[in-house]
This record gives sequence, structure tokens and C-alpha cells, in this order.
Amino acid sequence: MGNLVLTRIDSRLIHGQVMTKWVNQVQANKIIVVSDELANDEFMRSIYLMSAPAGIEVVCLTEAQAVEEYQKDVFGNGNVLLLLPSLAALKNIYDAGVKVTSAQVGGLGGGPERKVVFQNITLDDADAEILEHLAGDGVDIIFQTIPEDAPQKVDSILKKYRA
Repeated sequence: MGNLVLTRIDSRLIHGQVMTKWVNQVQANKIIVVSDELANDEFMRSIYLMSAPAGIEVVCLTEAQAVEEYQKDVFGNGNVLLLLPSLAALKNIYDAGVKVTSAQVGGLGGGPERKVVFQNITLDDADAEILEHLAGDGVDIIFQTIPEDAPQKVDSILKKYRA
């Protein structure tokens, strides 16, 4: 049975910070990327899978596959970093049975109707509703881009968003 050491939401998925900082910080030896889009794009998936450092297993799953694998044995063996591109993806798998107890929001890009709430992290109304839903269900949510940053609690981020 796997040990879920970090659930991270980052629209960039696998990139330098994930590889060089968070994998080491949480001592993960396996990354599960949950993205319907990436799982269905063979070319891009192969690029992401090749970007992992030696000794780190990377698996890319659709949301439905992630729920199935979690229910079998929490994603197999090892210390697992669960990586999702959006809060919507997290809500989808959470509501389907992947009961994470904590989540870290590390990067959500800009766009129309989005508001910067912490460094490179933006939210829209749908994201704020998802955060309220998950936090209301007891999920401990923080905003933190790199380990050196002080984690920001979801309550203070939502206050900033609503201001």
C-alpha cells in the first residue's frame, strides 16, 4: 500500500520545483499525475514521464483511473506525491473516493475572471467554491509554492480572494 506524502495542485504539473524541491522535501519516490488531458495525449505524456529524475517512478492516470488505483491500494508501493492540474480535478477524485486529508496549492495560472491570491496562484469563483467544499469536509489546505515559503492557510487566501 502506498503512502500519500503530498497532494499538490499545480497547473504546470511536473516542472523544476516539483522535481528538485518537493520530491526531496517529502521523500517521494513515486509521482502520480492525475490529468485526463495528459493521460490522453501520448506525446505530451511521454515528455512528462521522461522529465523525472532517476529513481522516481512517474505514472499518469485519468481521474477515473486514479480513483480505481487509490481504492485498490493507495497507488501501489512507495511514498507518493499526487499531482493534479486543478482544484476541479482534486474535487472530482475526492468526491469519487480519493479521501486526501491535506492538499497543497502550488500554482494555478492566470486567465479571465481569475484573481491573484498568492504569488503565481490565481483563483476564480469555481475554485473558491471547491476550496470551501474541501475545507468544510476537513481537508487541510495550504498555499505554498516552494518549501522556503511560509504556508498560507486556505481561510486567509479565501479572505483575500473575497476582498
